[in-house]
Amino acid sequence: MPLLITAGEPAGIGPDIVIDTLHHRHDRQQLLVIADAGMLEQRAARLGIPAAFHVMTELKPGASLSNSAINVLHTPLRAACTPGQLDRRNSPYVLDTLDTAEQLCRNGLASALVTAPVHKGIINDAGLAFSGHTEYLAAASNSRPVMMLATGSLRVALATTHLPLREVADAITQPVLSDVIKTLHHFLQQRCRIARPVILVCGLNPHAGEDGHLGHEEQQVIEPVLNRLRAEGIHCTGPLPADTLFTEHHLPQADAVLAMYHDQGLPVLKYSGFGSAVNITLGLPFIRTSVDHGTALELAATGKAGNSSLVAAIDMAKQLCE
Repeated sequence: MPLLITAGEPAGIGPDIVIDTLHHRHDRQQLLVIADAGMLEQRAARLGIPAAFHVMTELKPGASLSNSAINVLHTPLRAACTPGQLDRRNSPYVLDTLDTAEQLCRNGLASALVTAPVHKGIINDAGLAFSGHTEYLAAASNSRPVMMLATGSLRVALATTHLPLREVADAITQPVLSDVIKTLHHFLQQRCRIARPVILVCGLNPHAGEDGHLGHEEQQVIEPVLNRLRAEGIHCTGPLPADTLFTEHHLPQADAVLAMYHDQGLPVLKYSGFGSAVNITLGLPFIRTSVDHGTALELAATGKAGNSSLVAAIDMAKQLCE
């Protein structure tokens, strides 16, 4: 079964890095891009990449893919695309590519999904509620996702994903936190083949609440959950102050870190490995990885966009499928 790649926002660098990456890979018969074929051909010409394309209109069981061309499952744009210029008319197209990919994965016709970056703002400007790939794919597959980024030996998962900061504390409940840690633990065991994973858990407040003087979420929510999970055999340590957890004193002991919110954990990870980190969605009924960066509209069709994160995301998805 092929590994699917969605090319993301057509006005951004997603098409650029997909073309550049697949033009140079030797496993193209395993990779299928979901995008507008004409847009990819035009972008390749602008980039000066002599890429050939094998265009398909549907994916049938046992379909044979080309190894001498970039395989494309054609999904038509809604409007002509100009690199670097967002057009809300193409927002439904972006979601079309995700819907197609999700259905193919769920129907057992694809092995995994790798996503290039989308532009959340223009999708919402088009009147389509969208907070991110993670939430969108979870809703489509009726699952509860966990967002994790990985680079080198550092894995950082999130208890909450794309939320305004003022909503984070209310979103962290005992049932939610318990489910997140169990999902993370299962992934580390089943996909990373770690027999007894060690998970370090951040507190929500500065100094992990300072014994209740800086907040009560640690005492009322996090600690009770960790105590129950430890009794079930899950090795989770915390809650620990986030400002000292990401140090050499703690990290060598950890197979993963669980941060309570997006900007608590991801700045450290991206400082450590931006451009080579991989975004992995846990808890879906299929494997999904993504790049660690955005659409970079100013770089679209310039040939200056780096593809190292997409290469890492494809390689990670293939590894997790093994």
